[in-house]
Amino acid sequence: MTHCARHGPNSEGWDFDLLQPRMKELKVDLYDEHYYRNENWFLTHGLRYDSYDRKGPKVFAGEYACHGDGKKWNHYWTSILEAAHMTGIERNADIVTMATYAPLFAHVKGWQWRPDMIWFDNMESWRTVSYYVQQLYCHYKGTNVLKLTMDKAPVAGQEGQNGLFASAVLDKETNSYIVKVVNTSNEPQTINFEWQGMKKGQSFNKAKVIKLSSTNMDADNIPTVENGPAPEQQIVPVESNLDPATKSVVLEPASFGVYVFTK
Repeated sequence: MTHCARHGPNSEGWDFDLLQPRMKELKVDLYDEHYYRNENWFLTHGLRYDSYDRKGPKVFAGEYACHGDGKKWNHYWTSILEAAHMTGIERNADIVTMATYAPLFAHVKGWQWRPDMIWFDNMESWRTVSYYVQQLYCHYKGTNVLKLTMDKAPVAGQEGQNGLFASAVLDKETNSYIVKVVNTSNEPQTINFEWQGMKKGQSFNKAKVIKLSSTNMDADNIPTVENGPAPEQQIVPVESNLDPATKSVVLEPASFGVYVFTK
């Protein structure tokens, strides 16, 4: 049996600071964390789990989503910030054992709150951009976390990192190296890959990138009161091939890229 316990309704503050040590004293197996926070919180908490005690309980991020200030409905920009946050979850997979976006379903004429991952009516369903963020992390989760740094520091939107968030994994089953990068800035960013530990003469046989990108920060794939019917042009992941010898790429503003290099 696994003992999973909440330490209050908040992800920080007096009750969190009081109850988290108590959970450790009680030797629970998992902290159950819930956080629905605004854009600034997601931009400034890229290192949230890097400092968690590896000898204490592990983490189940049981409910989370980015809620826009004054825009508490699904839109592209908040989904991109969720993707940025998930680089930190993936980088710290040794401590964050599970993570769950919430809520999952909502009826277009009978919802309790927003945003939600999948919307539906009696005839159709719509996948949000947040859905595709989760899908990309699921499809390219890998088997082992790899160390990824920029100037020897985790890439987590820190000072001097130009709004970049990133994580990397190895998929032993496909012999692929997977790098996830989120550009939260309003400028294109050049990403340089430097592979350490590869033997001389080793190279990749193939490479590809899967991107989520939009120039409309308020857009999404669903019908809303604010924007009307679901748009015909859906925001979906777009896959393209890369030169396996690629050492440098450009990631568009406010975009999420998954780079897959296979030996």
